[in-house]
Amino acid sequence: MSDALVDWKVQLYTLLAALPRDRVVSYGGLAKQLDGVSARMVARAMSNLPAGSALPWHRVIRSDGQLADHDGAVEQRKRLLADGILLKGNRVPENYFL
Repeated sequence: MSDALVDWKVQLYTLLAALPRDRVVSYGGLAKQLDGVSARMVARAMSNLPAGSALPWHRVIRSDGQLADHDGAVEQRKRLLADGILLKGNRVPENYFL
């Protein structure tokens, strides 16, 4: 694995760890903070987090506010609500975005 690959993932996980409890960010929003990284790359890195990770993966959503369509969607919804993030259907309102 190249140093550049490791560096952006470390930066990604650092950004994720600093995400306030009452805020969400999109995959693209994170990617914009990482040089040469796409939203798809961020999504792939997020999908490879180990089960039980302490990182707030549930606060990363699609740019249109929709919750991502993945196996953890029910858990994501539950965690967002526990963080005080109120949903409108399957969407996070804009006022919660960083």
